Amino acid sequence: MGIMLGLAAALLYGGSDFSGGVAARRLGPLRVSVIGCLVATVLGWALLGVVGGPGPSVRAVAWGLASGVAGGAGTLLLYRGLARGQMSVVGPVSAVGAAVVPVVAGVVLGERPGLLAVAGVLVALPAIVLVAASGSVRGRLGAGLFDGLAAGLAFGILFIGLAQAGRNAGLWPVACEATGTLLVTLAIAVKSRQPLRVPVRAAGLPALAGASGMAATVAYFYATHFSMLAVAAVLVSLYPGFTVLLARVLLHERFSPAQRAGLGLCALAIAAIAVN
Repeated sequence: MGIMLGLAAALLYGGSDFSGGVAARRLGPLRVSVIGCLVATVLGWALLGVVGGPGPSVRAVAWGLASGVAGGAGTLLLYRGLARGQMSVVGPVSAVGAAVVPVVAGVVLGERPGLLAVAGVLVALPAIVLVAASGSVRGRLGAGLFDGLAAGLAFGILFIGLAQAGRNAGLWPVACEATGTLLVTLAIAVKSRQPLRVPVRAAGLPALAGASGMAATVAYFYATHFSMLAVAAVLVSLYPGFTVLLARVLLHERFSPAQRAGLGLCALAIAAIAVN
């Protein structure tokens, strides 16, 4: 179950990054982030009301808000990188940090994955790097490289925070994470004084990004209930593969030989983790 939920989260995050990245090129990363976070927050609290469960605990709320602060910063950085860099490069670069940070944290916290899971993790990390490889390293990659790396670090912290929130917290950590992300985004929006008005027709993609991101967060949160942090985070961090595929199909971005090899290694990594 944890494997399937982790892969579902990767698929949903990949779709969220693609739609958010496309929208950011047209509207700017801040506008897209505000709309997406609003949608995600509304959905998060609605899901909490539907699912019900235990009342809030200090641990669940605190870790949820901390995850949201990291997620808000990571989302803004990622959308800025996707807006000014090559989508098939910036997304995978962000995934390196998103995978490595939780893996290290999981080992520090005492997790000991099986041999096949370790092999899958070790294969997945270079696979993500290869998926990031592109022929335009000197061009648009430089514009979004720092954003991608910083976003990956922030997302890694988000993944750790949600995993630490606990299995008996209901969806309180998820709703609080969305709220924390929204608060960070709104604070930056107020400070920047940028106009945030968006035509109704143009709000669809940002809203889709927010909805898909919320669904991905829920899937990942439940994946940590069934899998170790290191395994769940690495599976989720394969999301750039889906972003790259969408960019290839819809934006006609070309695969380099390294990217093809990276996608193949992603498949091997998933198989190793799943078999374990």
